[in-house]
Amino acid sequence: MEVRNRYERYIWIVLLYTIVVILWGAVVRATGSGAGCGDHWPLCNGEVIPRAPEVETLIELSHRITSGLLLFMIAWMTYQAFKLYPKGDIVRKGAVATLIFVIIEALIGAMLVIFELVAHNASLTRAVSMAAHLVNTLLLLAAITLTGIWARGVAAPVLRNQRRLVIWTVLGVLMMMLLGASGGIAALGDTLFPKTSFVDGLYKDLDPTSNLLLRLRVAHPAIAVGTGFVMVIIAQLFRGAFPTPQVAKTANILIVSYVAQLVLGTINVVLYAPIPIQILHLFLADVIWIAFVVLVGLGFAKSPASPEPARA
Repeated sequence: MEVRNRYERYIWIVLLYTIVVILWGAVVRATGSGAGCGDHWPLCNGEVIPRAPEVETLIELSHRITSGLLLFMIAWMTYQAFKLYPKGDIVRKGAVATLIFVIIEALIGAMLVIFELVAHNASLTRAVSMAAHLVNTLLLLAAITLTGIWARGVAAPVLRNQRRLVIWTVLGVLMMMLLGASGGIAALGDTLFPKTSFVDGLYKDLDPTSNLLLRLRVAHPAIAVGTGFVMVIIAQLFRGAFPTPQVAKTANILIVSYVAQLVLGTINVVLYAPIPIQILHLFLADVIWIAFVVLVGLGFAKSPASPEPARA
């Protein structure tokens, strides 16, 4: 049992480290350092260790190193899941899903570099690639989080007789992914086309001749507000359907975090998206997504409609 407890703690360490890697990736994008290693991957400017590197190269190289370490950490996490849990166990499935998503994450990152969809590239292809990158990042965080709560002893989800909650959960997942994708595009637009004033930014967003990234940027606040309403409804539905202290606490965290995110997003727009606010904004987005995933995992695992095990 002690070994499994250590394994659970290790999963939470992996989750925290994953968030750090994600935030550092945002620094790479915000500073325009994605081309710091040229179009070489996995080498950096054709070298294993670049000589006399520039600041952009150091930022990009450090992101690659931290991402590579994450891949090894998750590979070890998966190996331990197969070692500690029996065939067919939900923890094994969660660990395998995590490994798949982190491999996809690495492949998308490599593609962005090889096809030069970094630095000052303002193409539609880059926007779509970044949106896919962010959606996969959300799936990676979800897989780690679910593996963690399952390793803690939370039962596998039971969805029977929960049609209403399942529909709202699917809607919540889709809205959060749309929000994440639009947020990535908005952040890219802020990086490539910085605002000089609020009015200037709004004019560019609404100008039909502006770059597509700018015209898409204006959709993010509207999606954020809509997603907020959906999150509040989901939190209340789960709180009512599964009246446990853990579900209530997680629902509260979800709502409070989302309100804080809306306030921070407004500040981000007013201050013309400074990098520290962008990073904090992304961190809160990760917290909200993780709280949502935990809420769903806890709720469906304790479904009152689930058949009771037969008594001896």
